[in-house]
Amino acid sequence: MSTGILVFVESRNGQVRKASLEALSEAVRKAGGEPVTALLIGSGVKGLAADLGKYNAAKVLVADSDVFATYSTEAYTDALAAAVKAVSPRYVFAAHSSMVRDFVPRAAARLDAPCVADVMEIRGEGASLLPVRPMYSGKCFGVYEINSPLAFITLRANIFALAEAAGSTAAVEDLAVSSGEVKAKVAEVQASQGNKVELSEASIVVAGGRGIKGPENWPVLQSLCDSLGAALGASRAVVDAGWIDHQHQVGQTGKTVSPQLYIACGISGAIQHLAGMSSSKVIVAINKDPDAPIFKHATYGLVGDVLEIVPKLTAEITKLHEHN
Repeated sequence: MSTGILVFVESRNGQVRKASLEALSEAVRKAGGEPVTALLIGSGVKGLAADLGKYNAAKVLVADSDVFATYSTEAYTDALAAAVKAVSPRYVFAAHSSMVRDFVPRAAARLDAPCVADVMEIRGEGASLLPVRPMYSGKCFGVYEINSPLAFITLRANIFALAEAAGSTAAVEDLAVSSGEVKAKVAEVQASQGNKVELSEASIVVAGGRGIKGPENWPVLQSLCDSLGAALGASRAVVDAGWIDHQHQVGQTGKTVSPQLYIACGISGAIQHLAGMSSSKVIVAINKDPDAPIFKHATYGLVGDVLEIVPKLTAEITKLHEHN
């Protein structure tokens, strides 16, 4: 009989990603007393296992091998499938990251299990969870009843509360993975001079649209980002215009973000953009058009020129830092 929850925990540059800890925290809350097992995959990641016990994982499986030194869809799928067979969980949780979107559905298909992606709420607990996800660009929400002994659920970042580290320990076990032929793997990662803060996991996002008037004005928004410790985002219009790289795009065809604070600068608020940021806790809109659709969704709105308002806002925030 399938019981408990298995959580894939993603790491990068020797650190566990915050979104994965959120997924682990939610798994513990929803397990209904059943065991929660964390899964680490990578090369040289065994040292991270101790941190997961602090978030009440009962056990940590570690697939630590040179095979996983660089990301490979086939290898990670093999490892996740092996972990499922070893643990026999009722559910598999994972943060809804780019990596997870690539290999988790493949693992679900291999194991003939459903996969509910980009979940923003999980109702119930124990063996009968009801994941809730947005549909039709966030116009409505679907509640999924799962009639399968195994199901995969990916959770949107910055939605689920991160539990406080309790300081407990977890049993750590090595996971033997029999990988088949790896047909493709990451040969090289070329990091651009992108966000100083990871966009999809940022607690504050400052995003710009056509209202910034040209790519030469990005430093105005970057200064605000620096003062707030925020990530820099962008609308599709300015990405398509070549003003900024696609990695900054927020929206239906870009990244989905759920920060505590989203500041939309010169963004009209097309439905495609709203689909990627409407779950933000507080939305501040700055636009010279008082009839811009973004104002209907904003918590606070400022009507005016972005290039006049943002520098003043940055200056005030800087003053607050200086006084504190």
